[in-house]
Amino acid sequence: MVSIKSYSKCWVKNSMKKVSLEIKKYVEERGWDNLLPSDIAKSISIEANELLELFQWENFSKDVIKKDKKKVKEISKEVADVMIYCFEMARHLDFDMEKAVLEKLEHAKKKYPVKIFNKNVPRNDKKTQELYLKIKKEYRKSK
Repeated sequence: MVSIKSYSKCWVKNSMKKVSLEIKKYVEERGWDNLLPSDIAKSISIEANELLELFQWENFSKDVIKKDKKKVKEISKEVADVMIYCFEMARHLDFDMEKAVLEKLEHAKKKYPVKIFNKNVPRNDKKTQELYLKIKKEYRKSK
């Protein structure tokens, strides 16, 4: 019997591969597969700023935004633009996007351990802040 965890991982890997292949086909058909990494990085930043622009002059809660279907659609389009360029960067430089994301999450887990980063730990507690600074310093040394 296949576990839900292994099924989910397989589904994610296949989905990421499918998306990556679709992006590859898209850029190759248009002759855009020879961009410089700096061009792709600039495009990621530009698209991320277009996403940010959707939130300019407002500070609505998640619940308020989710009720505005038009806003959610605009946000999803900008997030997709960012992701397309991120996938293209990974393909362009021959690195595994899934592996990169999972490795980064593992590093983040060490930098932001659950024992001091959860809803039950007071954020302004001096002892908590000192512990975090110690962990952060050790984390930076290990990079």
